[in-house]
Amino acid sequence: MRAHVFPILLSIFIFPQLILSTNEFSRQPAGQIIRTRHDRSESDPQQVHISLVGSDHVRVTWITDDHHAPSTVEYGTEKGRYDAKARGEHTSYTYFKYSSGKIHHVKIGPLEPSTTYYYRCGGSGPEFSFKTPPSTFPVEFVVVGDLGQTDWTASTLEHVNGIDYDVFLLPGDLSYANGHQPLWDSFGRLVEASASRRPWMVTQGNHDIESLPNHPESFTAYNSRWPMAYEESGSNSNLYYSFEVAGTHIIMLGSYAKFDVNSDQYRWLQADLAQVDRKKTPWILVLLHAPWYNTNTAHQGEGEDMRQAMEELLYNARVDMVFAGHVHAYERFTRSYDNEADPCGPVYITIGDGGNREGLALDYLEPASPLSLYREPSFGHGRLRIFNETHAYWSWHRNNDRDAFVADRIWLESLSTSKICRDAAASFDKDEL
Repeated sequence: MRAHVFPILLSIFIFPQLILSTNEFSRQPAGQIIRTRHDRSESDPQQVHISLVGSDHVRVTWITDDHHAPSTVEYGTEKGRYDAKARGEHTSYTYFKYSSGKIHHVKIGPLEPSTTYYYRCGGSGPEFSFKTPPSTFPVEFVVVGDLGQTDWTASTLEHVNGIDYDVFLLPGDLSYANGHQPLWDSFGRLVEASASRRPWMVTQGNHDIESLPNHPESFTAYNSRWPMAYEESGSNSNLYYSFEVAGTHIIMLGSYAKFDVNSDQYRWLQADLAQVDRKKTPWILVLLHAPWYNTNTAHQGEGEDMRQAMEELLYNARVDMVFAGHVHAYERFTRSYDNEADPCGPVYITIGDGGNREGLALDYLEPASPLSLYREPSFGHGRLRIFNETHAYWSWHRNNDRDAFVADRIWLESLSTSKICRDAAASFDKDEL
């Protein structure tokens, strides 16, 4: 899309506040939990998913019942023909009486951008394929929070897979296992069709916490099954990290890791933001679980301490968008900072509506905050298509029976290209010096 058409497109940049009545769309109850079955042999891979590692590598993760199965991946650009092979590592864990299968992690690459690769895990089982993200704009992200494993989860994933995209972003609450370990296995099998063909980048939510008196480690299952590229971004925890895709710097924060100004996470975030080159990555996105801005009655104030600790860092770095989950509904705020509208603040979006097993959060505070531009309790997913260094298009797709309905949309301009915000940031830096 050429740059000269954007002034016309930006005429729809600001939408009037719209709060839909529950009479306009029939709110659906929570879906039934889907418990998938393991129907492959003990040595065949199951729960296959991929994630990004650096600029040109992918980590392939899968589980086998056979603890002697090799941690190897064969891959190539033609079906059934593998001209490369990589060996990785494996782990397993116990949780009370539950013992996991052998969890394999294999990093493959270097890989070419925008290329389809075919691969086989452990030398047996079905062939899988994935497409690598592009190295330059345009790039499209799917954003889904609070996914779970219900009928609505399946509906959301069906809608997501109906249109092509590059990377799947999940701001917490994956399986809703709540300590019941077989549900992690069931979840892995449910999402395999999606997570094996596009990179899934995730951060933790409250339902991923599994800390009990006899099991003090809070994220054993999450960390064992869904390792992310935290070491590559200088983080010492799988609960927070960053990565880059096609001119976009993406930060995954941990709502359930320490975040005060003396914490490791705070110091890491400060250092990570300081090294971002906006000429190389003009867009910055942040994902976390508990929202900092929220007008739903559910989970009021649960992200406030983290907001007070970290919001200034994001604001001064001119972060473009912040995505959260936790609240089982959708809400979009205007650009904000310190509870006021601010043209140099991020657009805050709550998107905890992927398909959780608890149902929708139906009630909102009244009167509505002027910061909240759109709010609706429905299941759905979001898409962010970044066209170039300056402009992106966000849309929220409501699950409406068999069809995904685009209920909210907006054009965005990167804050890195805003002269007003750049000048204000430069002034702030000089004041600090």
